[in-house]
Amino acid sequence: MAESVYKIIELVGTSTESWEKAATAAVKRAAKSLRDLRVAEVVEQDIVIEKGKVAHYRTKVKLSFKYEGE
Repeated sequence: MAESVYKIIELVGTSTESWEKAATAAVKRAAKSLRDLRVAEVVEQDIVIEKGKVAHYRTKVKLSFKYEGE
C-alpha cells in the first residue's frame, strides 16, 4: 500500500433537532467542497439556549480527507 497523507479540519454543524443531525450537517457541507473524506471525529457537543429552552444543538467535528497537494 502506498503512503498517504491526510489533512484535518474542524467544523461546527448545527441543528434544531439533535447532535447527530448537527454532525451530519457538517459532513454534508464539507463533502460539497472536499474530496475523499475519510473520518469524522466528534470532539465537542453543546447547545444554544434561548428563553430557557434548547434552540440549537452544535457538534464540533474533526474531518480528515486525503491531501493531494504537492
